[in-house]
Amino acid sequence: MEIEPGDILICNVEKIVGTTVFVEIVGTKMPGTIILSEIAAGRIRNLRDYVVPKKTIICKVLRIMNDHIELSLRRVKEKEQKEVLEKNKLEKSYINILKSILKEKTSEIVEKIKEKAPLQEFLNLSKENPKELEKLIGKEDSKKVIDILKKQKEKVFYLKKEIKLTSTNPEGINLIKKILSNRKGVEVKYIAAGRYSLISEGENLKKTDQKIKEFIEEIEKECKKENMEMIVA
Repeated sequence: MEIEPGDILICNVEKIVGTTVFVEIVGTKMPGTIILSEIAAGRIRNLRDYVVPKKTIICKVLRIMNDHIELSLRRVKEKEQKEVLEKNKLEKSYINILKSILKEKTSEIVEKIKEKAPLQEFLNLSKENPKELEKLIGKEDSKKVIDILKKQKEKVFYLKKEIKLTSTNPEGINLIKKILSNRKGVEVKYIAAGRYSLISEGENLKKTDQKIKEFIEEIEKECKKENMEMIVA
């Protein structure tokens, strides 16, 4: 599992030493720490109001050190927390599907799959092209897994960003329409007073998020060319 600054991760609180919280990061062997100022905004009277041993929390990666990862609890937005929990819930459902067929071999196979790609992505691709899955678990078991997957309703992620575009150009409205039109993969909806919502959807959370980021970057470039101002909410 590759971890980068800014990633949102599921962690289990192991212990509290003084004002430092030590956690186990789910999916990696590297430990994590959270200092007091990264637990919550403002003054903290009792650290255990926020974290206690064995509690599961959602954290953001600040820095990757040689022997541990520095994390933040307070910088995780409610939306980010919800998305990570949804993704984790979905992954567990995929693991349960494999477990129903592979039994005690499941953990070993899941690890091998994750070396190639995220579990959800790998299994979704296997529905169309099962060759890689067949190499890992054989044709018969692969068919059983895919049959179950095809009967399940696919989980779709919806991500939404809001932007505001302003222009002093008399033709500003037409320029905005031009900039926002003919762009694939992201739905644009007018809200009011120069505000627009950008909606991206897909079966892979990271790719869906990347799609909307790239869309915003394209708009920023166009805004600079036309001397317009853009604010991302």
